[in-house]
Amino acid sequence: MEDAPTSEAKPAQLRRQRMLDLIRLEEFVGVAELGERFGVSQVTARTDLDALARRGLVRRIRGGAMSRIAAGHERAFEETELRYHAEKEIIGRAAANLVTDGETVILDVGTTTTEAARALAARTSLAGVTVITSALNIALELEPTIPRLTVVVLGGTLRPLQHSLVDPLAALPLAHVNAHTLLLGCNGVDPVAGVTNVNLPEADVKRRLLAASRRRIVLADGSKLGTVHLARLCRLDEVDAVVTGPSADPGVVDDLRQRGVDVLVAT
Repeated sequence: MEDAPTSEAKPAQLRRQRMLDLIRLEEFVGVAELGERFGVSQVTARTDLDALARRGLVRRIRGGAMSRIAAGHERAFEETELRYHAEKEIIGRAAANLVTDGETVILDVGTTTTEAARALAARTSLAGVTVITSALNIALELEPTIPRLTVVVLGGTLRPLQHSLVDPLAALPLAHVNAHTLLLGCNGVDPVAGVTNVNLPEADVKRRLLAASRRRIVLADGSKLGTVHLARLCRLDEVDAVVTGPSADPGVVDDLRQRGVDVLVAT
């Protein structure tokens, strides 16, 4: 018969569960903040975070921890646009530089893919490129490039939260598309869980974008690496590359590369 938990073990378990709930809610929490909120020393807070990390529930980073399994709260485009903004610009430029004259490119919805659209527009020497998108804001970003670039907008039902078009009707044109390159947005890239997204309606469209493309490139700022969300988009062996930024956890980057993923850390 197993020994009953000690009186000290129970509070530690409860405290760690509450810490985990807080980390999932706020995405990142620092050691000092955890110590203050839970009335423990920073040494104890680090021990708690290490225990959660060993269970695969959080990702330890300098000064605190991030959740590996996100809470699933979807934030509006305007709210997330400024988070990691400089890094998203770097990623967007790196992704846009992978596009060559004459390509058909699918640009997915999202703040980082929006930066890729802006970078494509800035490449004034680029010619003969057709861009297909399910994001109204991306179409507007590219409107000044017409007729140098051709912009095709998928139909569907408008989701104001992301300015995106989803089913019904969003995916009908994709049955007739064979694009050279997809620049895919997401909410998580994990070595085990693959590429994931927080929103189910958009996830369904993203899967069809993947099926309509020959080269699949995932754009994800560093905060998304090692994170898992509700809807699985694809396995890692179903993408050709992941473009991320300097905030990416080197350990996660190495793990992805060991699994055969081509990871470009843009700087």
